[in-house]
Amino acid sequence: MKVLANDGISKSGILALEKGGFEVITTKVAQEQVANFVNDNNIDVVLVRSATKVRQDIIDACPGLKIIGRGGVGMDNIDVDYAKSKGIHVINTPASSSESVAELVFAHLFSGVRFLHDSNRNMPLEGDTNFDGLKKAYANGIELRGKTLGIVGIGRIGQATAKMALGLGMKVIAADSFIPKVDIKVEFFDGQSITTTIVSQSLESVFKEADFITLHVPAQDGYIISEKELAIMKDGVGIVNCARGGVIDEVALVKALDSGKVLFAGLDVFESEPTPEMAILMNHKISLTPHIGAATGEAQDRIGTELASQIISLLK
Repeated sequence: MKVLANDGISKSGILALEKGGFEVITTKVAQEQVANFVNDNNIDVVLVRSATKVRQDIIDACPGLKIIGRGGVGMDNIDVDYAKSKGIHVINTPASSSESVAELVFAHLFSGVRFLHDSNRNMPLEGDTNFDGLKKAYANGIELRGKTLGIVGIGRIGQATAKMALGLGMKVIAADSFIPKVDIKVEFFDGQSITTTIVSQSLESVFKEADFITLHVPAQDGYIISEKELAIMKDGVGIVNCARGGVIDEVALVKALDSGKVLFAGLDVFESEPTPEMAILMNHKISLTPHIGAATGEAQDRIGTELASQIISLLK
């Protein structure tokens, strides 16, 4: 049987699939050619990340397809229900990248509270001529310890983020319409652990109470944060989105950054991805990454081996 990993797969995933008797093809096929490639090469399994879309047209055109796999959590680039209605298995790896995304959230938070994103732009330009000026400009940092982190969406990634926040000594609050409460277990290197319970509260109360807000939600029909929500937040709030583009009104966000209502933002995903707006890219109050939340070697190894395990279980 043949597997097309169109957006790539880790070496560990390839080895596991080959050991299970599968041929793995990692050729990058253009979106408009995916259906033809699948049919011409008798592909049984198509694996994607966020780049390749598997919509109804591909599903209809590929009657021999047995599995569609998503390396990651969100499945908004796959017509899941339609695929299942055609007898195709749809799989993903919801637990594999939680820690990697959570760490990126804190990379953006640390960058924002200590102005690292802006300092790293200006030190190469002015560090040798305006050192004291830059020192003064970046001298008003904020500690995360003791502050309140508001988590919107307390699923796997939200919980991983909560663990890191608790480890830093932050207060954690959350809003999730599907999870009324959750026990968070923070484990330490020596085998000790502590467990605390987070009870979901209203989205409005999270926005009002949080010093920093991080989003961990799937793709939405509308904005979770727009001008109305920004208005009720604390002055000087920090906002991080490592979830999905389109859940924050970027025009309203830039306006709030310019006015000082929002101290900084950290964005890994964008409304107009993969061509983010220049107003976002050039704003010195935004810490930027190009949708790399799950892009660590450890996460990709876990994703590859988990996909392989599911595929072998279903087809062997």
